[in-house]
Amino acid sequence: MNYILKDENAVFYECGFSCDNEIFLKFSDESYFITDARYTLEAKENIKNAQVIETSNLEKRAGEIIRKKRAKKIVYNPKEWTVESFEKISQKSSAFFYKRYNFSQKKRIIKTKEEILLLKEAVKRAAEAFDEFALYLQKAKGKSEKTLHFEAVSFLSKKGELDLSFSPIVAIGENAAKPHAIPAKKTLKKGDLILVDAGVKYQRYCSDRTRTAFFDGHINFQKEQRFKDSKIQKIYDIVLKAQEEAIKRVRPGVKVCDIDKAAREVITDAGYGKYFVHSTGHGVGLDIHELPVISFKDKKTVLEENMVFTIEPGIYIEKEFGIRIEDMVVVTKDGCEVL
Repeated sequence: MNYILKDENAVFYECGFSCDNEIFLKFSDESYFITDARYTLEAKENIKNAQVIETSNLEKRAGEIIRKKRAKKIVYNPKEWTVESFEKISQKSSAFFYKRYNFSQKKRIIKTKEEILLLKEAVKRAAEAFDEFALYLQKAKGKSEKTLHFEAVSFLSKKGELDLSFSPIVAIGENAAKPHAIPAKKTLKKGDLILVDAGVKYQRYCSDRTRTAFFDGHINFQKEQRFKDSKIQKIYDIVLKAQEEAIKRVRPGVKVCDIDKAAREVITDAGYGKYFVHSTGHGVGLDIHELPVISFKDKKTVLEENMVFTIEPGIYIEKEFGIRIEDMVVVTKDGCEVL
């Protein structure tokens, strides 16, 4: 298959290096990594399976190579390209450019043993950072969400040693009812619920974890939590049960929609179905959001061994609070392993 890539993680998967200005071309007999002078040396040092080409006009050079190779068909993911960039490459070519959405992510949906080890290490390092952040929070009474977000970045990255999978979510009380809450001025006080969603990268592979916890001067991010508010405790237990039921269903041969159903039924049967506003999970790898998507909308995708994804049900009650519990799992021969 001949194909063209521009997404950084898709390119990294192919050749072990990527940057923010690149085009990767793959033909049956040759591969080309096209970039500008800023990245040529690093590309040559890191890429072993592609010819590195330096140019100031990437699209023009890619088009020239396609015409020289006389390729009849080029596969591409339209999500990676602007209209302008795509037109520059394709306008003078006789090749047929064939749209295949997410074809690189589909190639990466089954993780190798090496990738799983990297993901496990990313999860381990994030969990350690969560514990360190919990110790900090015990002395953080009166600190605002904005300050806590800043400190979370520091703890997770180990002061810059690690890259983050995404900007952490640190939400207190009613702000936690927003699944992707933006840090506000609300301050942490005894009796508060706090939700933390964060992850780190290890050798570019991401982790993703969410914990909802009770702050009474002390705090931990274990899944067993005891809240003073009976309504919060009730809903927390529902979300935890939903996650546990979904994890129990994970095994090869099961449809992703059935994993979502297992979590959603617990929440719906408890009377809170309308407050579960997102899918049950998503794949994780080089991208923080990959395939498969663990959603009731996907009636076709079947789980296979070595797929890696999150299980993260949640209940969000506007102007009150939100609860989400998230872990990453890898599908094994007869079930799954929680990473």
